[in-house]
Amino acid sequence: MIHWLFVVSVALFVSGIGFVVAGSRAARRVPAVEGPAATLTPIASVKQIMKGIVAPAATVVFNSVGTIVSSEGIEEKAPANEQEWEEVGNAAAALIESGNLLLIGSRAVDKGDWLKESQELIEAGKQTLKATQEKNAEGVLEAGAAVNMSCDNCHRKYQRGS
Repeated sequence: MIHWLFVVSVALFVSGIGFVVAGSRAARRVPAVEGPAATLTPIASVKQIMKGIVAPAATVVFNSVGTIVSSEGIEEKAPANEQEWEEVGNAAAALIESGNLLLIGSRAVDKGDWLKESQELIEAGKQTLKATQEKNAEGVLEAGAAVNMSCDNCHRKYQRGS
């Protein structure tokens, strides 16, 4: 009888520890922000996102690295200081967030290629951001090609005039 009570006591103790561990893990997953959940209310049209965020950001990326050939010779262009690298990094972040914006609400035209193309923009932006963090001009050039490709692929199917 005493052994049986000991076994039951140990089982209750172990299961109690399990509940404490499970409760603490669940508490860590609860968001720290209290109050009503944020509601996303898309305002800008896809066209406004393209003209106001994507095009200016992509232009910064495209113009940040390159080779200029003139009668005076060949000049390599790349960000030269912390401020210029930060500007390209900010443009990359804008491209990433633009891809996210294209997935919100009624902006997602379909669940197929639209999602794929938006994700490609996000990935190209991430590639650009990583290259700027590494201060890798060649990486920014390669990422710029990925940005351009993601834009071209999407525009082939979805662009509706300018």
